[in-house]
Amino acid sequence: MSLHSAPAQPTGAPERKPVTLRTLRAMARDGRPFACVACYDATTARWVERGGVHCIIVGDSAAQVVLGLPSTIHMPLEVAVALTAGVKRGAPRTVVMADMPFMSYQCSEEQALRNAGRFMTEGLADIVKIEADASFGPLVERMTRAGIPVCAHIGLRPQSAALDGGYLGKGRTAEEAERIARDALALERAGASMLLVEAVPDALGARITGAAGVPVIGIGAGTACHGQVLVLQDLLGMTERPPVFAEQMAQVGPMIQRVASEWADRVARRIGGAHRYEMKPESPAGGTTGDVMHPGDQGDPRADRGDTRGDRGDRPRATAGPSSP
Repeated sequence: MSLHSAPAQPTGAPERKPVTLRTLRAMARDGRPFACVACYDATTARWVERGGVHCIIVGDSAAQVVLGLPSTIHMPLEVAVALTAGVKRGAPRTVVMADMPFMSYQCSEEQALRNAGRFMTEGLADIVKIEADASFGPLVERMTRAGIPVCAHIGLRPQSAALDGGYLGKGRTAEEAERIARDALALERAGASMLLVEAVPDALGARITGAAGVPVIGIGAGTACHGQVLVLQDLLGMTERPPVFAEQMAQVGPMIQRVASEWADRVARRIGGAHRYEMKPESPAGGTTGDVMHPGDQGDPRADRGDTRGDRGDRPRATAGPSSP
């Protein structure tokens, strides 16, 4: 067991009202843009919620950003469900959208319903996202009838990038733009609660948004969309080759490197890792490890009040796991 500080709490920050799909629909109707980010863990999601973001997408981009896999199509379903639940626990007042992984909904409608249901129950998701064109209309309709809100991802669909030989912008010809606009209309008619448009010209993003009766999220689709999303690690400057439409608003990657370097130096100089527990008064200096006082031991003044903090006010956390970007 290891002791670690719990995430810091803001001082005097009031809890905001919960954001729901109804909230996003109202914002879209009133012309108020809403902010989304892709995020993959509870601790980060907690800070994102405090920052005022309205929607968190637990994207299959976690395959690359969290798991270090070569592309999004390698995202394991079980991991995606677990990450989604963690994000919702960290940001309970934010809309959490689960990105259904490659081949979790394409094989059959029955499989898609079961897997989407898992995201809604085990994963605590508010809505699921599938990459789709007009041919997915019957699936969207069936999922909606089952009570599962669906966001249809159109334009560039990363799970289908192999068909194009890479991640290429879409809708750059009149014919292709018309087809994507038809996809948007067909999927909305099938019952999609939201649309997400990726990597299309600004004019096409504006056209789809203007014609839609549901909220439209853009990623590299122009500023006219009702909402905007980027991967948080791209915003934080933690990725080495971000997409061309990503905005870097900080340089957290170099900061992490600097802190890691300073910690390694402290350890090398035997400064880091100093023990924070004292010997029991009746024990001689240099006693056995059994003489070390731990919080909650009999005779520990903290035990009577159930205080399990160390001398620095640290709180215990179950285990110390490796941190992922």
